[in-house]
Amino acid sequence: MLSDQATPDFSIKPTLTGERVILRPFVDDDLDTFRAAVADPEVARLTGSPADDAPDEERMRSWYGSRNAQTDRLDLAVVDRASGACVGEVVLNNWDPGNRNCNFRTLLTAAGRDRGLGTEAVRLVVGHGFERLGLHRISLEVFAFNPRARRVYEKVGFVAEGVLRQVLRDGDDWVDATVMSILAPEWAAHRGYPER
Repeated sequence: MLSDQATPDFSIKPTLTGERVILRPFVDDDLDTFRAAVADPEVARLTGSPADDAPDEERMRSWYGSRNAQTDRLDLAVVDRASGACVGEVVLNNWDPGNRNCNFRTLLTAAGRDRGLGTEAVRLVVGHGFERLGLHRISLEVFAFNPRARRVYEKVGFVAEGVLRQVLRDGDDWVDATVMSILAPEWAAHRGYPER
């Protein structure tokens, strides 16, 4: 664990290995996964992305090609160990150095869902955030229409803090988002398994 004065080195892009997934820096071949993801209406909805705002090829290549060079955030590809395929990403971003806080977000394609890959990926990156980067707090927002994601976050130890009311337009409806977080002392107590 880093001391309170140490600054995390986000320029180091680790490879984190679990039983079901590997989290690793992006490679060019991962672009196919994200091309499919941004074209998937369910992914767009679950991430709150406008369906008609999919990035063009040049923007995608530039974005994913620059992730490994970022020094203020950690973006890693989620790879299914069984197939070797990239099935998504996990991100620690919006680094607040004075308070040792980061935001967390993730995206999983259909090929990565409903097999425990997301839960393991979240545990791996959150553990890295606390144990290697010395973070104090990791937070996220989850939309009310995504109970599957909320359950994953709860299984890892994220706690609901409050609701952002009607934060997203979903067709003719408005959707709330729940703010959730996990703190370093909580992680130290359960290491991502609060229900044990």
